[in-house]
Amino acid sequence: MLTVSVRYFASIREALGPGEAVEVAGGSTVGAVRDVLIARGGAHASALARGRALRSALNQVLCDETAAVARGDEVAFFPPVTGG
Repeated sequence: MLTVSVRYFASIREALGPGEAVEVAGGSTVGAVRDVLIARGGAHASALARGRALRSALNQVLCDETAAVARGDEVAFFPPVTGG
C-alpha cells in the first residue's frame, strides 16, 4: 500500500473539504484513487461519481485517469470549468 495526498477544488471541495490522504495499492492509477474514494459511499460517491465529468491532475499537472501514482504524489480532482 502507498499513501497519496488528494486535493479537491470548486464544487468538489464544497462537498468533501480541501483534501485528505488516501491509501491505494502499489501500481495504482489516478482512476484507481477515484474508485477508492467512490467506494467510501456518501458524499464521496456523489461528488466523484463516474457519471460526472471531472478533471484530474497529478503533482499539479493535468492528466488522465491512466496516470500512475507513486508514494507521496498529490492527486487533485476538480470540475471541468472552475472560476478564478
